[in-house]
Amino acid sequence: MTNIDLAVTFDEIADLLEFTEANPFRVRAYRNAARTLRDLPEPVTTILQDANRKLTEIEGIGKDLAEKIKVLVATGDLPMRQELLAQVPASAPTLLRVPGLGPKKAAVLVKELNIKTLDELRAACEAQRVRGLKGFGAKTEQTILVGLASASTAADRMYWAEADEYVTRLLEWLRAEGGGVSQLAPAGSYRRGRETVGDVDLLAVADDGEKLMDRLRAFPGVAEVLGRGDTKMSVRLGVGLQVDLRVVPEESFGAALQYFTGSKDHNVVLRGRAKARGLKINEYGVFRGDEQIAGRIEEEVYATLDLPCFPPELREARREFDWAARPAGLPKLIELADLVGDLHMHTDATDGSATLDEMVEAAKARGLKYIAITDHSKRVSMAGGLDADRLLAQWEAIDRLNARKPGITVLRGIECDILERGGLDLPDDVLREADWVLASLHYGQKQPRDQITRRLVEAIRNPYVSAIAHPTGRIINRRKSYDVDLEAVFREARDHGKLLELNANPARLDLDDVNCAAAKNYGIPIIISTDAHSTAELDKMRYGVLQARRGGLTVDDVANTRSWPKLKKLVGK
Repeated sequence: MTNIDLAVTFDEIADLLEFTEANPFRVRAYRNAARTLRDLPEPVTTILQDANRKLTEIEGIGKDLAEKIKVLVATGDLPMRQELLAQVPASAPTLLRVPGLGPKKAAVLVKELNIKTLDELRAACEAQRVRGLKGFGAKTEQTILVGLASASTAADRMYWAEADEYVTRLLEWLRAEGGGVSQLAPAGSYRRGRETVGDVDLLAVADDGEKLMDRLRAFPGVAEVLGRGDTKMSVRLGVGLQVDLRVVPEESFGAALQYFTGSKDHNVVLRGRAKARGLKINEYGVFRGDEQIAGRIEEEVYATLDLPCFPPELREARREFDWAARPAGLPKLIELADLVGDLHMHTDATDGSATLDEMVEAAKARGLKYIAITDHSKRVSMAGGLDADRLLAQWEAIDRLNARKPGITVLRGIECDILERGGLDLPDDVLREADWVLASLHYGQKQPRDQITRRLVEAIRNPYVSAIAHPTGRIINRRKSYDVDLEAVFREARDHGKLLELNANPARLDLDDVNCAAAKNYGIPIIISTDAHSTAELDKMRYGVLQARRGGLTVDDVANTRSWPKLKKLVGK
């Protein structure tokens, strides 16, 4: 099992424990373990294979959890998980897919209304039977209805970051042995960098396609073969991800890669351009009559249509064709190496797992020139948020650290909460001493549109706020964005010289790609931040960069490609 497999299992166990009203500390232990495993920079299997190392050396993994990890790796399941599944109704895992419906409320629905399916839950909400339950109400009922709309889709799609782990392993596995593979590449929504992936397309040129498909069948984690033909094979992994392997001729590889990368809308435009030139374009190549004139590589496919080879992230039929027609051509999209600072991270002073010194050293090791330490403010009490005294003490520690000239600039920062009634939860006379202030909204996310918008606008107008963190509050597949007038937020950010964050956590990626493009149109600089809660999470920056590329962002559009003195001049008027 991969680290992701292990984390998914532990998250499921935490949900089941909560459903059965188990001890909250026990639930939290499994959730923390899941998070630790997701962030672990090396495979658990590597540690298990080393006789000189122990899983208990991993922070947060005690003897009991270590033994369960060993059983999971060896067998693929846990007796404990099966026991929990036997204790809860069969409908429990299904109900837990609904965004906004946690284990406790799901348990009430099963117990009080005998809900067994999502259709039964929808019918109960529409009949207004849910609002009468203790702890629910009309708003909760409406939230469940909204969540039901995306529950089925969410179940079929995983985060790009999770799919990436499987794609990486699949490519290594298929290249290692079998079939004489000369070319192998992923396509589809994965290659375009969409934030979630429903299935994975792999294209290959191989001397022996049958042997290559045998190799895919033997991949650890394949649960079933869905179909197999002469040139195509489909399998489903145990985590639910479908993988389609196509073996194509070398002279068609570029055309197939372009075609199966998509998007559908992008390809529709290409077919229209080909038809206007008397050509035909498909997965086999570009044809003039029966003659194939291109198809070996993507570049020549696009060249026959007088087009550049578009970066996969741009192939959504949005603005890429307009950009291609400009004298300047396509924008040069931002790359991970362009970023020199990270302006959102947490330490063990609140809900992070690493010390200040550890976060600084980890950032320095990644080549960053500056970072902002932005622990939570006091309103986020569940994370041990900092009051003014604790925050000032942390800033004094940062001053002492900078005085030692550690080779990286550490900014005195804070992630300051926007209160439900408006305003910030720390006074201005404290915030004015900060180098960097993120304002964020964690509570009151179900307030009406005008109220949410007003809170964000007030924060932007505060002279000491530098940027708005995760501006829409969404959690992909689990929580929709709060209802906010983003156009009003964009206007205020532009007019007051404030920045907006693209949070690189793969569960957030907030702003999304469309809103990144909108912010670019307003001339609002974006910061890409990891929101790291551990040293390993600093590596999540690449997910934010991928999202930024989908939004068409360049070096000039992203503020933390600049040195700190230059970035500082961007903030505020």
